[in-house]
Amino acid sequence: MEESKKLALLEEAFEMEEGELKADMELDGIDDYNSMAKLALIVMMNDECGKQLTNEQIKGFNKVQDILDYMG
Repeated sequence: MEESKKLALLEEAFEMEEGELKADMELDGIDDYNSMAKLALIVMMNDECGKQLTNEQIKGFNKVQDILDYMG
């Protein structure tokens, strides 16, 4: 999957505008990255990537790039 497609999926999960999310962004600096976004991330990862995501794995993500790398 192309990085632009992954970013679009994340923007949708985080309810962000298209093009707003960048790979080098720190997750702590994203206002929309809250508990609901994390839940949406778990669902999206399962539906779109076929991967199970745990709370511990989410805690290990520091940048958007970490999520992109996990998506494969």
